[in-house]
Amino acid sequence: MADQSIVSALVLGLIEGLTEFIPVSSTAHVLLAGQFLGFQSPGNTFAVLIQLGAILAILLVYARKLTQIALSLPSSVQSRRFVLTVLVGFLPAAVIGAFAHDFIKTVLFETPLLICVMLIVGGFILLAVDRMKLEPRYTDVMDYPPSLALKIGFFQCLAMIPGTSRSGATIVGSLLLGTDKRSAAEFSFFLAMPTMVGAFALDLYKNRDILSFDDLGIIAVGFVAAFVTALFVVRFLLDFVASRGFAPFAYWRIAVGTVGLIALLVFN
Repeated sequence: MADQSIVSALVLGLIEGLTEFIPVSSTAHVLLAGQFLGFQSPGNTFAVLIQLGAILAILLVYARKLTQIALSLPSSVQSRRFVLTVLVGFLPAAVIGAFAHDFIKTVLFETPLLICVMLIVGGFILLAVDRMKLEPRYTDVMDYPPSLALKIGFFQCLAMIPGTSRSGATIVGSLLLGTDKRSAAEFSFFLAMPTMVGAFALDLYKNRDILSFDDLGIIAVGFVAAFVTALFVVRFLLDFVASRGFAPFAYWRIAVGTVGLIALLVFN
């Protein structure tokens, strides 16, 4: 049983790393895969805690740029505005997530049917937005104004419904609000940093009484797998999006959601 749990944690970690930063909903993939693997996590804590591996991956990839921004804060108005912009974008998720945490984890995360439906619905929305002939007004994340970030932040809150996708909601909101595809994807990276760290810290605190040392070993396996695969995704995603758009991810969402619905009907 222990070996089976480790293998399941490895598989789920790989899925987390591959899907966290693309608009397909990593939470949906991890929860659905866990459902069919028979993997049990108290309070679904595993799905959130292994996200730390993915966030460390993006921090590593962007370490140079983050260091440059930090060092230039005293002298650069643009750097100070960018930091403010990211924090303003994070604010809606911080407030709503803190108040709605228990409902999200105990009701929404426990509804596989909802997850599959949201995958499909989100796929069609992403496909429709990707095909729109939108004229971008913002092409560099360093130039996003705080007011734009706040609106994008509210879009990000839609991802509290599992299956929606944090990056997907952020990207769709950004595109509709006047950004180009590449910078929309990149801003979702930066917005992920405080959002995922905050979700990790809150979930760790909320579930501190039900975690055990046995859980830590399984989480570590998923963490490492998520870290390695997320490194690969973050390094290549922006170029892929710039050349191919988001349609491939939309089709993938629709396919996974449909297969999930069929599987739920067959096996439940």
